[in-house]
Amino acid sequence: MEYINIANGPQNVSRIILGCMRMPALDVDGAAKIIKTASEAGINFFDHATCYGDGEAETRFGDAFPLTGLKREDIYIQSKCGLHFDRQEFDWSKEDILSSVDGILARLKTDYLDALLLHRPDLLFDPEEVAEAFDKLHSEGKVRHFGVSNVTPGQLELLKKYVKQPLVFNQLQFSLDQTQLIDTVLYLNNKTTDRSIDRDNGILDYCRLNDITIQAWSPLQIGMFRGCFVDHPDFPELNAALAKIGDKYGISKTAVAIAWILRHPAKMQAIAGTMNPAHLKDICDATKANLTHHEWYELYLASGKFLP
Repeated sequence: MEYINIANGPQNVSRIILGCMRMPALDVDGAAKIIKTASEAGINFFDHATCYGDGEAETRFGDAFPLTGLKREDIYIQSKCGLHFDRQEFDWSKEDILSSVDGILARLKTDYLDALLLHRPDLLFDPEEVAEAFDKLHSEGKVRHFGVSNVTPGQLELLKKYVKQPLVFNQLQFSLDQTQLIDTVLYLNNKTTDRSIDRDNGILDYCRLNDITIQAWSPLQIGMFRGCFVDHPDFPELNAALAKIGDKYGISKTAVAIAWILRHPAKMQAIAGTMNPAHLKDICDATKANLTHHEWYELYLASGKFLP
């Protein structure tokens, strides 16, 4: 496993994160097994959200963690708040942030979060309320670091005007299929393709300029939730390139796809959402390969892009 230090944030964190969205599908013993497998593979960072199973993912993790024999201080636990599908709204109000964190801590059976992220923008958010909530959570020791998920540069600037704590993470979708973070600059001014459309206001470069670590979610998915592109018949060229490069490094196609993300100089983390221990170990092999400049481009082009 490879580890990085987050600017103004936690230190020595694994490049690969275990995303716990699917943990409600496991019983307590199964959850303990995947947590222990992750730790043995070098993962020390675990990602949650209040909306994952309507809190059930956090509950399962909290019940399972004592069975692993791991120490709380040896891992990093992150959760996100703000999404309320039950009432069909997003909420970054001070009251909701504070109550959400209390619920998170109770379900996870922990006294603190290593990081709290605001989960997708609340269209009515008041940055002063957010700042007040963060100040209270930080001063009480309930949250050590803060960040966001799927947030634009303008919204980050607005938050930073009021929030005292550094915003150290931004979760964004990025994979060999979903390359919007990097496409726009390549196809600049090119009217022959919609890849030139600016879909995120230059968030990748903004994060790099402002020491915000990107956490890539759905790193193997087609679109949002259409399945995995590895071994998918709609991606023959990509899978051929993944297999060829995988053979060179002695790792799987899946691991190569993750290695492609980790190769980017932005030093992103990749969120692995599998609850299959064998698959998780396979994904962690990604840190064994440092793709060459040419191999990175080879995979990018094999995924259906072209050089202008």
